[in-house]
Amino acid sequence: MRFHKDKEKVIIIDFGSQVTKLIARRIRELGVYSEIITPKELKKITNFQNIKGIILSGGPSTVTGKKYESVPKQIFDKKIPILGICYGLQLIAKLFRGKIKPSNKRREFGRAILLKKKSSLLTVKFFNSTNSVWMSHEDAVIKLPKNFKTIASTKDSKLTIIENSKKKIYGVQFHPEVTHTKNGKQIFKNFLFLICKIKKKWNVSSQKKRLIDAIKQKVRKDKVICALSGGVDSSVTALLINKAIKKNLICIMVDTGLMRKNEFEYTYRMFKKKYKLNLKLINSSRLFLQKLKNISDPEKKRKIIGKLFIKIFETEAKKYKNIKFLAQGTLYPDIIESKSSTGSKTSKIKSHHNVGGLPKKMKLKLLEPLKEFFKDEVRILGKSLGLDKKINFKHPFPGPGLGIRIIGDVTPERIKILQEADDIFIKELVNKGLYEKIWQAYAALLPIKTVGVMGDSRTYENICLLRAVISEDGMTADYFNFPKFFLDSISNKIINNVKGINRVVYDITSKPPSTIELE
Repeated sequence: MRFHKDKEKVIIIDFGSQVTKLIARRIRELGVYSEIITPKELKKITNFQNIKGIILSGGPSTVTGKKYESVPKQIFDKKIPILGICYGLQLIAKLFRGKIKPSNKRREFGRAILLKKKSSLLTVKFFNSTNSVWMSHEDAVIKLPKNFKTIASTKDSKLTIIENSKKKIYGVQFHPEVTHTKNGKQIFKNFLFLICKIKKKWNVSSQKKRLIDAIKQKVRKDKVICALSGGVDSSVTALLINKAIKKNLICIMVDTGLMRKNEFEYTYRMFKKKYKLNLKLINSSRLFLQKLKNISDPEKKRKIIGKLFIKIFETEAKKYKNIKFLAQGTLYPDIIESKSSTGSKTSKIKSHHNVGGLPKKMKLKLLEPLKEFFKDEVRILGKSLGLDKKINFKHPFPGPGLGIRIIGDVTPERIKILQEADDIFIKELVNKGLYEKIWQAYAALLPIKTVGVMGDSRTYENICLLRAVISEDGMTADYFNFPKFFLDSISNKIINNVKGINRVVYDITSKPPSTIELE
């Protein structure tokens, strides 16, 4: 995200936590502008006038070693309120001569019960009868820094919330940004409005003009081709760019053969007729299937699909003059799972075809106006752009499509089977009024067959896995708790109507430890 010198803001120093972006999301939800920067970028800031608060994120490093990531100690003398989270708390303790010790006995992972010791502005309206907080740390502060007070403790971490109210420095060992921490948003609310005393001046809808202006400034008189799949991300991207440069946008829909049943035709007609986009359709299904033949490794699938997309777009770009940009609907969760967007030590989870799956050498420059936004924020932008509700609230669909929902080899036969099963599942969710209650739902084919009995005959067919999750942002998720009658009904419908499936299972794993997609 571009650093805005002229805006009142809270800055978040990213030390590599997988959930750093959730901190920014919580701040923005409360109506305050926030930016994530690296420790190196912090050192380059010379004017702190509009910075009203600083948050130090968690991260995988330890302050107990000889070398560790830090911040200039001078920032603590600028009278800007500071909140340290997890690693951020330990760093504050280290810099103010507290004591931190790595210990297996003190490590805490998962939920812990927080006990109040003293009152604090940071914890106003936060405590209730049972405060459950989310921990993820091995090191622990065992000696309080001078002039700091203990505000709260857990059984295994005595210094869980600490403060130096005179200097407006606060630290929490738990993660208030994740939904697993009960009432965690109150911590941020208190920090922003009681301690930083910042005003609400930011909302997602107001970002539309900034994004359009930024696109104009970057693209100028050049042309852009946009990869349009028909999902909310690529659709909002296309509409934003169309508002910015109009005639210089060429949208391309590539039929990979890996989309849901009939979805491609519906989307094409919608954008061609309703939104009047300059839209071209390319049928490359045979090429994609040929390249994916006998490929079962998920990372290889993503790389193949990513490279093919780029090759197709680069070939298409040659047919036009002044094409310099490839636009994609990349979101922040895509980036954080593929690589760190800030250059920190965030662990890579998997490649996304439009991030880590892209070839290193590309002839086109990337244009990704949504790469700092979460899915729900993109939907707000979509609504402000007049995006059709059916598309704007469509469940997330992976760029590689059904290629990563068919575990193992991708064949025309298996694609057909999965399309039919998925179509039945999604339609049933809509018919039963469940679709909008679920963040993402899909069917997948597992790479094994099992014995079944249909009529009086033995069958040996595919296992269909169903997955449906609830989430706020896709960074964490829990499975949707269907009533038994629905699972009975959908299993029966799929098996009776889709030849090639004789067993249906339902995935009840949360994220973490799993991801939402299987591959």
